Amino acid sequence: MSQHNIQRGRLAEKTALITGAASGIGKATAILLAHEGAKVAVADIDKDGAQNTVGEIVSLGGTAVAYALDVTSEQEWQRVIDDLLEKWGRLDILVNNAGISFAKPLVEMSLAEWRKVFAVNLDGVFLGTKHGTNAMRKGGGGSIINVASASGIKAGAGASAYCASKAAVRMFSKVAALECAQNGDNIRVNTVSPGGVMTQMWESMGFWQDMKAQTGSAEANWQAMSQDVPLKRFAKPEEIAAAILYLASDESAYVTAAELVIDGGYTA
Repeated sequence: MSQHNIQRGRLAEKTALITGAASGIGKATAILLAHEGAKVAVADIDKDGAQNTVGEIVSLGGTAVAYALDVTSEQEWQRVIDDLLEKWGRLDILVNNAGISFAKPLVEMSLAEWRKVFAVNLDGVFLGTKHGTNAMRKGGGGSIINVASASGIKAGAGASAYCASKAAVRMFSKVAALECAQNGDNIRVNTVSPGGVMTQMWESMGFWQDMKAQTGSAEANWQAMSQDVPLKRFAKPEEIAAAILYLASDESAYVTAAELVIDGGYTA
């Protein structure tokens, strides 16, 4: 990531805020957007993880700052966006990527568990879109990208809270896009719906180690899990980041209320 590349990048002069950017899709997106010239605010509930992402960006010649952010807290959203506007003067790109995965049969699920999934996956997107829109209005426009999921399109037994929360993100984003368009805000709102992605989130789930004991390796796990995907593999985080970059850039100026499904054919 040379300085020369950054100045000529697709996002030169733009500022971006990405949630859940300590790892996985969020981290890959933060690094790519910085590579394309954006100043990047790396937000995560894991401040140390966010700081590590910033360290990588800075070592490659980019500009980034870390924020501790619990996306379920309106107060924290306000604090982060106020600070960012004070620091950089504008917000051009917001990627609402933070999310949690959860699986349990619905009759065994507590209301508290259900609400926790919705608090992060849906309330977090609502709060980000609300405060992001207000910030972008001050700067004359912008692009909001909300990360939904193929699980919000195709149901999976045992994942009622996750599937329902991601389906809600898809519809919420369309409504937000229409409101911004009607208001003449020059703010576009779109979603990306990834299928299976090779991230640490999978590796932290209970079944992963049991499965690995049977298959013999992480590679074999990925292989086994992707058998119902037409392309027979999971995506790399960088492949999702590339789609987010397109929606963040001016190349997608006529794209709003759209859903970019990146799932290897899984939902076809």
